[in-house]
Amino acid sequence: QVQLVESGGGLVQAGGSLRLACAASGSFLSINAMCWFRQAPGKQRELVALITSGGSRNYADSVKGRFTISRDNAKHTVYLQMNNLRPEDTAVYYCNADFVRIGGVLGSWGQGTQVTVSS
Repeated sequence: QVQLVESGGGLVQAGGSLRLACAASGSFLSINAMCWFRQAPGKQRELVALITSGGSRNYADSVKGRFTISRDNAKHTVYLQMNNLRPEDTAVYYCNADFVRIGGVLGSWGQGTQVTVSS
């Protein structure tokens, strides 16, 4: 069994910052890619940022230059630093990770954390 638990969401004014964290726990050998997705009301879930086990990063065009993804492999935790937030960043943010376990790779989602940006 594996688990992802997000924290750090909240309400912030436009131009402000938030830092999300997602801690992994359970039985696994290692973690491959770790990602942040978001889903706004009435919209599809979209990839925000991804970081590989080696530290390579990719970002959605809408957040490039404002968001930074990082990970602490010793703590099995991924972070999303969000600066210069905009009202359109309002969404539920979900953590996703690929866990390497005996027998294969298991993808898992966190429960989500709400981010609300007021104008």
